[in-house]
Amino acid sequence: MRAARSGGRMAAGLILWTAMTPYLVWGAQPLRTKHAMVVSGEAHATETGLAVLESGGNAVDAAVAMAFTLGVTHSAMCGLGGGGYVLLRAADGQAAFFDFREQAPGKASREMFLDAQGHLSPDSLTGWRAAAVPGYVKGLEAVHRAYGTRPWKDLLAPAIRLAVEGHAIGYQRAETMRHSGSLPKDPESRRIFLNQGRYFSLGDRLVQPELARTLERIAAGGSREFYEGETAGRLAAEMAVHGGLITREDLAAYTVAREAPLTGAYRGYRILTAAGTSAGGVGLLQMLGVLEGTGFEQYGAGSAAALHYLAEAMRRYFADRSDYVGDPAFFPIPYDKLLDPRHIAALRASIDPQHATPSQRIHPGAAASREGADTTHFGVVDAAGNAVAVTVTLNSAYGSGVTVPGLGFLLNNNMDNFAANPGKTNQYGLVQGEANAIQPRKRPVSSMTPTIVLRGGKLFLVAGTPGGPTILNSVLQAVVNVIDFHMNAQDAVSAPRIHHQWQPDKLFVEPGFSPDTIALLKARGHDVELRGSNNDMNMILLDGSYFQGAVDPRREGKAAGY
Repeated sequence: MRAARSGGRMAAGLILWTAMTPYLVWGAQPLRTKHAMVVSGEAHATETGLAVLESGGNAVDAAVAMAFTLGVTHSAMCGLGGGGYVLLRAADGQAAFFDFREQAPGKASREMFLDAQGHLSPDSLTGWRAAAVPGYVKGLEAVHRAYGTRPWKDLLAPAIRLAVEGHAIGYQRAETMRHSGSLPKDPESRRIFLNQGRYFSLGDRLVQPELARTLERIAAGGSREFYEGETAGRLAAEMAVHGGLITREDLAAYTVAREAPLTGAYRGYRILTAAGTSAGGVGLLQMLGVLEGTGFEQYGAGSAAALHYLAEAMRRYFADRSDYVGDPAFFPIPYDKLLDPRHIAALRASIDPQHATPSQRIHPGAAASREGADTTHFGVVDAAGNAVAVTVTLNSAYGSGVTVPGLGFLLNNNMDNFAANPGKTNQYGLVQGEANAIQPRKRPVSSMTPTIVLRGGKLFLVAGTPGGPTILNSVLQAVVNVIDFHMNAQDAVSAPRIHHQWQPDKLFVEPGFSPDTIALLKARGHDVELRGSNNDMNMILLDGSYFQGAVDPRREGKAAGY
């Protein structure tokens, strides 16, 4: 018997943090099922994943089908022109991490987005040059070949059907289309997604025949079709016409990186999280290490004292970030240094329980690149106990804004995730690091942090979120909400959040905390700025008797299971 629950309804923000007051639910119950659970940021994708499980597919089969469906129904956030991460833990305990972030084209160069005065040009964000080589199709195929059980073409069938027959547009997606700054600049995007300027509204049907034909070729020919076949040829030809950098050689050379997840321990729980080009996984483990031993949990969820410790742990990691994190194929990441117990103990000891540490007094071991917040995450746990956590992205909402003529998919703007001008601050106030400078064939650093938690060696929690640099801080808070503050999955996801990223030296706080708490944080020296979150957290929690499924009321997700 099926069970399902959808998240709240809220207009989407198009930047990292919005000024909107989020719709937060306290004391809400998660969806509970007995056998399996699927959570995602979009209803069609959740329904697709559940149908695959009910027909005998495993969690990986469901995840692959969901990812292709999201490229049709959630195209502001992901699609064939993007990339992402897959973290999985099989029922037998085997774990793997797949990094299929986009790669810089062979013609990319260190200062390609700087003008004569050294200023960042807008073509790192919009247009054909903003696109890195997509990893989406090859990454999903690699995961499916390693762990899938259902035929590849069957898993693309739901996405093809939704593209051919069309699907109803939700309120949030209609709003992102209407207010997009990038879609109007591209004729093909304007034709498809802005309905020739008439705009889609809630309930209108979007039909995507060009995308359907591309998906049909991929269903028949696999990733080779996308990277070496007709799709590759047409994409490379359009790149040449429009001044983009991606060539057929770049597409054929694309590789997926498979490696072991990063692992750590927190209060007896085992944490599995993102490795590779992720700055999120190592940050999550470092911050949990700093928090353990502070006693912050004794003050209670949402208290000024607990939030102070969280903010100080965040501040220290963001000051310790990008000098040490880059594409491991180009830059050896010193995990032993970042996660050294002595280093973590020193960070913990440097926290003043009563006073915020000014950021200028924390010398950066690193810095961070800028990153769009418009990404999406989903999770699946099947009846056998296989678990998959997936975060995929185009970077900004609708990526570069470019839809490839005749192919129907949007291109990412993940070239903007590189440090285009190392050592300088960007539009979000983040300082950009040398380790993430642009190089041909290199992958940009990401904050995406798909995470799986084990208790007593058994699966306990699957979580993740979009949100650019806020991702790892949001996942951190979700984990401690469950482990330290004993929240159910829905309360852990719905609870208001904070964010500190070292620079700017501000503590961003969601509405929902009490005025007294805000006053106490300010009294400790925090420069507090109230801003709503644009995250879309979801979580699956196994409480011993049931699967708990939770989606974020800040967006339009759906949990379903049986």
